[in-house]
Amino acid sequence: MDPGVRPLSSPDGGDQTEVMTTLARPRQGRVLAGVCAAIARRFGWSPTVVRVLTVLGVVFAGVSVLAYLLLWVLIPQE
Repeated sequence: MDPGVRPLSSPDGGDQTEVMTTLARPRQGRVLAGVCAAIARRFGWSPTVVRVLTVLGVVFAGVSVLAYLLLWVLIPQE
């Protein structure tokens, strides 16, 4: 079995498959540096939701700007 895929058992006893993608900034579909797109893709979320949460974090906490810049440096490109 592929190391990025792990089986899950569902409540009805059937098996499902969950694909675990690596954390990498995509070359397409990004707005600034691709950090929000990478996080959204990794966790299976909508990039728009992650972007809105990031903007709210910047407006209300301010610390997320530093976190965004740090993740921009740390998350590799595809």
